[in-house]
Amino acid sequence: MVNIVVELSKYLMILLIVMYTYLCFSIFGYYDPYIQKRMLRRQNVLMFMIHIVAFAVMYLEKKDVKILAFYAIQVILFMAVILLYHMLYPQSSRLVINNMCMLLCIGMIILTRLNYEKAVKQYVIAAGGIAISLAVPVIIRKFKLLSEWRKLYAVAGIASLAIVVVVGQVSYGAKLGFSVGGISIQPSELVKIIFVFFVASSFKMSLEFRDIVITTALAAFHVLILVVSKDLGAALIIFVVYLVMLYVATHQFLYVAAGVGAGSVASVAAYYLFNHVKTRVVVWKDPFANYDNGGYQVAQSLFAIGTGGWFGMGLFQGMPDNIPVADEDFIFSAISEELGLIFALCMILVCVSCYVMFLNIAMQLHNFFYKMVALGLGTCYIFQAFLNIGGVTKFIPSTGVTLPLVSYGGSSLLSTLIMFAIIQGLYIVREDEEEDIERRKKERLRAKRSRQAFPERRGKTGDELERAPEGRPKRQEKSQGKTYKEQRIR
Repeated sequence: MVNIVVELSKYLMILLIVMYTYLCFSIFGYYDPYIQKRMLRRQNVLMFMIHIVAFAVMYLEKKDVKILAFYAIQVILFMAVILLYHMLYPQSSRLVINNMCMLLCIGMIILTRLNYEKAVKQYVIAAGGIAISLAVPVIIRKFKLLSEWRKLYAVAGIASLAIVVVVGQVSYGAKLGFSVGGISIQPSELVKIIFVFFVASSFKMSLEFRDIVITTALAAFHVLILVVSKDLGAALIIFVVYLVMLYVATHQFLYVAAGVGAGSVASVAAYYLFNHVKTRVVVWKDPFANYDNGGYQVAQSLFAIGTGGWFGMGLFQGMPDNIPVADEDFIFSAISEELGLIFALCMILVCVSCYVMFLNIAMQLHNFFYKMVALGLGTCYIFQAFLNIGGVTKFIPSTGVTLPLVSYGGSSLLSTLIMFAIIQGLYIVREDEEEDIERRKKERLRAKRSRQAFPERRGKTGDELERAPEGRPKRQEKSQGKTYKEQRIR
């Protein structure tokens, strides 16, 4: 009986996430807010249905009451996120909130399947991160001087990365972070956000060639520190984010060409300087030929994806535990094996939907600084997702970065939640800008109508208009002989 339920559940979850993904993109075709709200509520229902089906299957497989209790507190968290954002920030983007919760939901499902203890830790970090991130939109909206703190961003970013070089702990051949009181901290995850603010602030201040050279030098220093600590995944993300922001700000293809050339030279140098980079490139070429020399992880990942096929094996029916660090870098492979490639592709489209919203917000913002921030954060998010999925599918060499909101990792989860909260703040700022533009249009229209009704007021200030009736002789109207004051009263 349990096997039948597991078999049916995987098809049901695939159907539900396909419907959810369809709503992610079809909503852009409707302009009626009532229709949009109805579609967004459907997304919430579909997400909670996926959630309950997955945890019901896991309970039937394990017969552990802890799974039901864990499911209940997750439902409370997701409902709290949706309701609190709706109450505190009525102008926020519901689609971004829904997608964030959906990705968190998928992560919780697969982490509970792989490692219950890590899933609980992830939940605690998610709850704390959401509590922190709820304050971010109001900060973005109220603090008008964020674009003036260029030096602070530069110093904070470089200092945080330098600390890792000095006291960082080596993990998988790279210095990624350090531990404080048993809590592992990876500063590069938060530095990515600070770096985006630094670049946006620099470009807002000046786009002169001299200032661009200075900004590029500081950006290169960020990348160099990450290369020294051998955190090449984060270095690549920061490098690409800077190039995208530089091109959009200047529209100079020559700058991008120079950056790509410098990056290519640096990649070749990294191949010869770092053994783990050379190993990853060799494994990328042929993981099966190097199965015992670093290729085991990628080979097991490909086996898992191939075994799962389009519809997956079902929860607890596959062997994702055979993939090293499946709950972190290779979580996409675990999802593909047990939930199916269709489910995994829909998850990718949900990530793309987030990126589309980020770009949509960036294009509609009028403030150049906020526009650059939205663009930079969106590029950072989608490129990290690309690096993770590309590495586990052997599309590109593995870089060791996590899948945002899905993979296990406290620093990555916290930084991504803050990133989404910043986007919500920018979305609210965009709404404020639109309201301000509408208000100014109405004021100009009223002023135009006033000038048409009283032609003699043209070119006069408010004070002059108030003093005009008493401060000058009464004028006789040619046709009726009425004074100006009498005309105004009528």
